[in-house]
Amino acid sequence: MLTALILSAVLTELGSRWIDFLYRMPTAPLTFPDEISSRARFRKPLLAVLMFAGFFSVQEIYLGAAVFFLALITATDFEQYVIFDRMLLPFALAGILAAAYLGLPLGERFLAAALGGGIFLLIALVSRGGIGGGDIKLMATLGLWLGAETLLNVVIAACIGGGIVAVALILAGKKNRTDYFAYGPYFALAAMYFLCTAV
Repeated sequence: MLTALILSAVLTELGSRWIDFLYRMPTAPLTFPDEISSRARFRKPLLAVLMFAGFFSVQEIYLGAAVFFLALITATDFEQYVIFDRMLLPFALAGILAAAYLGLPLGERFLAAALGGGIFLLIALVSRGGIGGGDIKLMATLGLWLGAETLLNVVIAACIGGGIVAVALILAGKKNRTDYFAYGPYFALAAMYFLCTAV
């Protein structure tokens, strides 16, 4: 428990600084560039809770890496509706290394990544932007980590959870039916749950 507490505190601070660095980049595709501070006011508590829960649940270093990236992705997509390639690339590479370390068939993981990313790309094309590019790449990355069957479970859980929250926000008058809704955090949180409970 003490190790999880220390890790979550240190990585929350480092992760938050990394997010701030990415937000300051001239090419950062921020949705709310004038509201960075106000939208980030709950970031550190959110990161600390997610990381502590994840680190407390797992012992393996590779799963700790997944917890770290998924927590950061949750924060940036909630705050700015953006999932950075600079987070997804090392997260994807870590997924490949984890699968190789565990002796899992890499071909199956690459197929899951292609299917996850491909299906969400198709949804994005059909919905004309209803799914963002970050979500597509996140699904491909999660395919590397989870494989096809667990990825499907993540999609189902995230769609149900995100759908409930979306309906609640509409009923509360916080969102309109035409407003953009960030689904990335729900995919990330569902993936974290399945990764942490699979051990």
